Amino acid sequence: MKLLVTGGAGYIGSIVARLLIETGHEVVVFDNLERGHREAVPRQAQLILGDLRNPEDPRRALDGGGFGGVLHFAALALVGESVEHPGRYYRTNVAGTLNLLEAMVAGGVPRLVFSSTCAVYGQPDEVPIAETAPPRPQNAYGASKLAADHLIGDFCAAHQLAAVSLRYFNVAGAHGEAGEDHEPETHLIPNILKVALGASASVQIFGTDYPTDDGTAVRDYIHIDDLAAAHLLALEHARAGEHLILNLGNGNGFSVREVIEVARRVTGEPIPAREAPRRPGDPPRLVAASDRIRAALGWVAQKPELETMIADAWAFAQAHPHGYSRSDSAASA
Repeated sequence: MKLLVTGGAGYIGSIVARLLIETGHEVVVFDNLERGHREAVPRQAQLILGDLRNPEDPRRALDGGGFGGVLHFAALALVGESVEHPGRYYRTNVAGTLNLLEAMVAGGVPRLVFSSTCAVYGQPDEVPIAETAPPRPQNAYGASKLAADHLIGDFCAAHQLAAVSLRYFNVAGAHGEAGEDHEPETHLIPNILKVALGASASVQIFGTDYPTDDGTAVRDYIHIDDLAAAHLLALEHARAGEHLILNLGNGNGFSVREVIEVARRVTGEPIPAREAPRRPGDPPRLVAASDRIRAALGWVAQKPELETMIADAWAFAQAHPHGYSRSDSAASA
């Protein structure tokens, strides 16, 4: 199948694109490279430079037809930035998705898999979090993703689009030579590994007085390979006129202190940690109820162990200590 992958130069999009190619699909990557990396795009994929905020760009990317579907990862995803610049997030995540959907309808593209987020739930009443939990986003990032979900549902009803929204929890790990390289980096595991590499003096623990076993926040982690596999299953199970919304997590929670301790064992480095106050709006515990995705897609995590996720991320970090753009020059220096 010929597939368009928006945001295919980013961490998740580039790895999903690799898996699609490995399983025989033809992949076209659409990215503006604002926060992605040209080096992350699979060599076998065609790269189209464009911006979803410009309605003509997704139309141009889909021009000529033949696309069986779109996997939509292109988005802004920094919570703090979304609070400071909400307009930027609505323009990119909502208006950009609208432009993509209209281009898909115009081009007769029948199916969509959307990269959504557990941030739509905000502070949950119950954990694990089920898809039936009331959405109460606490910031413009979560609110913009929820608005995009509503858009997709309306287009499914009006235009017989087949769509699946996958609401991610915490993604970790690497896929061979492809891994996580953000600037700025806000995710816990890559920041821990920066300390192991000697690039940072210590990792911060934001909050040690949560109502959890060790006082630190608990999060659900999923290996990037398991997450990518769910996208292929979602493509297969998408049905015309239906919008399926599924949580994508393992259903297991790990505290910040647990993650740091596992990283110490995996890397063999001491990884100093520094306690800091809670960040506003951080829930004590975010863990997915994963029953629905297992039943609907037949999805089963193949790499649920935190040790595996950190070991794969550590291998990528060691091979690319300065990220994608400088890894080759650093290796040849």
